[in-house]
Amino acid sequence: MKAVLAGYGSRGDVEPIVAVGRELLRRGHDVCVAVRPDMLGFAESAGVAAVAFGPDPRALPDEDFVHSGTIQNPMISAMTEVLERVTQAWAEWSTALTTLANGADLLLTGKGEQGLAANVAEYYDIPLASLHFFPGGGARPGGAIGGIAKEAEDAQRRALGLPEATGPSTRPTAERGSLEIQAYDELCFPDLAAKWAEQDVRRPFVGALTLELPTDADGEVLSWIAAGAPPIYFGFGSNVRIPSPPETVAVISAACAQLGERALICSGASDFADVPRFDNVKVVSAVNHAVIFPACRAVVHHGGAGTTAAGLRAGVPTLILWFWLEDQPLWAAAVERLKVGSGRAFSASTLDSLVADLRSILAPEYLTRAREVAAQMTTAAESASSAADLLEGAARQGAPADG
Repeated sequence: MKAVLAGYGSRGDVEPIVAVGRELLRRGHDVCVAVRPDMLGFAESAGVAAVAFGPDPRALPDEDFVHSGTIQNPMISAMTEVLERVTQAWAEWSTALTTLANGADLLLTGKGEQGLAANVAEYYDIPLASLHFFPGGGARPGGAIGGIAKEAEDAQRRALGLPEATGPSTRPTAERGSLEIQAYDELCFPDLAAKWAEQDVRRPFVGALTLELPTDADGEVLSWIAAGAPPIYFGFGSNVRIPSPPETVAVISAACAQLGERALICSGASDFADVPRFDNVKVVSAVNHAVIFPACRAVVHHGGAGTTAAGLRAGVPTLILWFWLEDQPLWAAAVERLKVGSGRAFSASTLDSLVADLRSILAPEYLTRAREVAAQMTTAAESASSAADLLEGAARQGAPADG
């Protein structure tokens, strides 16, 4: 099987694509993994050869890029510039997908590219699959950016000689019976399976697709943890920039001091070079969640799908301080529903609220429940294997007939 796997975005968007690609390669398939230019090194570090896909955000005036209708930096006010960048992205995605999928047996994309990918799959008459990292993760954005997406999809159909679309871009995905892989565990959203069964749509759950890659800091961090009490982990992802790192670190240190705890802070995309140093705080740039989280008392993070899954798999309580991305409040609600933690907007968090939230999730009943949930979670290896099985099955069946 020749499979094309394409995903444009930061690590949270790309890692699931790479995880599936690595498993398909292990099984002997011909795999083309396409990621945005600044993520090529990450893909290659996982042992997957990758090609560049879409514009390089490092070449843009502001490196906080706009993906799938969500402005990664909420302070961007120059909407004209934003729309120009989105238009450029969609045009480049269209061209790249058409080129990459020529001769392929299967096309798999992430959330933002599904409308364009559906057109390409229809043109080549090959199966289409998509990865969803949270419920509703494949929906096209609304507003002005959604309009640009619709224009790009319509222009692509004309260029490919396809008939004019009579409905939304999701029609080929839903009505052609395309495979929509839910890259998270069913237990996080227990009502969805019954709902989708009634709708007769193919949306199988496989669990979170993560690579669990080691980092250079893992050994040092584990030694630091072993030298004292298990810490509380704080991290806000590879695509979130903390508004004021010095203030944030000071608040975290003060909150943990009140509770007699230590803090391990992962700086991620934020610049922590000039933050104050505190005896109860260790700051690192990145860690392997699968290795470090089980050694922590609790985890506090932004609510990304992969980080949330890592916390649930580790069996430790979770506090989600979400920012603005559409899935983060959903994951905060999920951990509350599972009774393994709580959530609130990062902007609404204060020293007092952080102390109260941490004290709450450090209660014994949260740890007990977190361990119960961890025992029900799909492992990373199981998730990758299930996703690969589904893709192999889709390729064998071939492209579904148009609805």
